[in-house]
Amino acid sequence: MFELYQLEEFIKVAECKTLSKASEELNISQPALSRAMKNLEDEAEVPLFNRVKNRIELNDNGILFLEIARKVVSDAHMLKDRVKEYDRSKRTVFVASSAPAPLYLAVPKLSELYSAMMIATELNDEKTVLNGLRNGTYSAAIISHPVEDENIVCVRFSEEHLCFFLPEGHRLAHMKYMKLSDMDGGTMLLRSNLGFWQDIVDKKMKKTHFLVHEEDAFNELVMASNIPSFTSTAVQGRDRNIKNRVTVPIIDAEANVTYYCLVLRKNYQFFEKFLKSLPL
Repeated sequence: MFELYQLEEFIKVAECKTLSKASEELNISQPALSRAMKNLEDEAEVPLFNRVKNRIELNDNGILFLEIARKVVSDAHMLKDRVKEYDRSKRTVFVASSAPAPLYLAVPKLSELYSAMMIATELNDEKTVLNGLRNGTYSAAIISHPVEDENIVCVRFSEEHLCFFLPEGHRLAHMKYMKLSDMDGGTMLLRSNLGFWQDIVDKKMKKTHFLVHEEDAFNELVMASNIPSFTSTAVQGRDRNIKNRVTVPIIDAEANVTYYCLVLRKNYQFFEKFLKSLPL
């Protein structure tokens, strides 16, 4: 019976077309590789190569053997990856969300309730998040609209309301509420990795020049500059430490979101204690 490493060596020899180059890439000596290919032919009980000066070429048997060997190696690696993924899934709660804020709430609660498991997260668009839940890629999903599906349990998760975060001296800092269009134009600071919020501000504020920064740099710039930015009810606890800024709620419907947590009905028993803790 062929060993997997023998097939991988054979594939490398076929791709390199010379034993010297293949042995270099495989990090084994050329004589050892030559013996390995001869042993492989002995086990196959048919010749696989036409040996010519300074080259080693596949014969018809070798061409067929290469086709099958590639499939066997690919299937073997897929088998290993699938088993590892299955094992990981038994020890990991993988939560995907279409916006970052729900993950700030979900991760601590899941860590508290499922302390023996690893909590993994991913930010993606709503279609990908929902499809990932259905095909088993994600354990749970959080999106900005309810889903009616007999195979999915849908529970209200939380709310998030977007606000402008303006310097105290800004001309609109006195406003009780605003629309996104009221600030369209000029320059604003923006967090990176906003999920669907990015699409909303891009659509509603096309004339605005956004300076996009990662979380740490963003917070430093908000504290040090007079450039307007956004905050939300989900992150205002962290933003309270930033002085000389005024929070103005945004009344556009798109800026006020209710999130829903989704799990497959077959997994409800596992997630029951988490779902019963909602909304957060």
